[in-house]
Amino acid sequence: MKKFFLIAALATFAAGSAFAQDSCDTKAVGKDGKPLAGAAKTSFMKKCMAESCEVKAVGSDGKKLAGAAKNSFMKKCEAGT
Repeated sequence: MKKFFLIAALATFAAGSAFAQDSCDTKAVGKDGKPLAGAAKTSFMKKCMAESCEVKAVGSDGKKLAGAAKNSFMKKCEAGT
């Protein structure tokens, strides 16, 4: 049962990261309504992915992750794996 829950949770995070990538890409628009490009887009995407992963950094007990566990989760989430 625990293995099933773990696999389901990991699949959800992997899918969530892919959806976050798409939603961040669609939000990457400047004040003038034009799509961002170059360094501005890279910076925006990095910030957007970090924010979307921050919300998901929750342990199995429902508490926010901290320390090494949070760092590991954030690194994996932002990489999209």
